Parts: sequence; structure tokens; C-alpha cells
Amino acid sequence: MTAIDRFLAAARSALDRAEPARAAQLQADGALIVDIRPHANRAAEGEIPGSVVVERIHLEWRLAPDSEWRLPGVTAETVAVVVCNEGYASSLAAADLQRLGLAGATDLVGGFRAWAAAGLPVQAGGSPAVR
Repeated sequence: MTAIDRFLAAARSALDRAEPARAAQLQADGALIVDIRPHANRAAEGEIPGSVVVERIHLEWRLAPDSEWRLPGVTAETVAVVVCNEGYASSLAAADLQRLGLAGATDLVGGFRAWAAAGLPVQAGGSPAVR
């Protein structure tokens, strides 16, 4: 096992990762879907309707429950499903959010591409990220 494989496994060990159908149900129940994919991917492949686009470099500041720059309404109890292209970077990001106090942080197994492959709703992409 390589160092990155161990790093990823450690990050995922604390996550209750969501398959696409469960992520859609979590969203319907009020969870925040957080898209951290680069603009080029979102523009080319689309976005999950109702998701919030937060670039990876701003993620911790926008979702840490005690950050003065957090998104409105984010608390330690917020459920947030982080989405990347294929479910790797999102695992690392969700683990970081948990370490910052967002206990309900997790990620989407297989990422946006698994969501789309499951036939779940997708809209045209390229939305601006929250700054």
C-alpha cells in the first residue's frame, strides 16, 4: 500500500460515505451538497441541482462551524456531502471538515460521475463558486 493509499484509507475510516442514492436522500432531507470540483469540470459535466460550489481552497473557511467566514446557517450539526469528480479528493476534504468540528461531513462515493451515472438530476454547470 502506498503512502497516499494509507492517507486516503485513514481519511475514509471516520466517514459514513454516501452512495449516490443516499446522498440524494440526504439532500432531500436538508443536507448541504458541496461541490469542490474545478470550474472546468463543472462546466463540462454539469452540476447537482441545489449544490453549493465552494472551491477547495476556501472549503474549510466556508464550512468550519466556528469560522467567521462560514456559509450562513452552517453549524456543528450541519450535514454536508462533499463532491469531487470521482470520490477521492472529497474524502480528504470531508475528513478535514470533521476535524474542524463539522461532525456531519462526509463525501459522495464515486463523486459527481457516480451521481450522473446513477441517473440522478444534473443541470448545466459553470456556476460561480462561493467566495
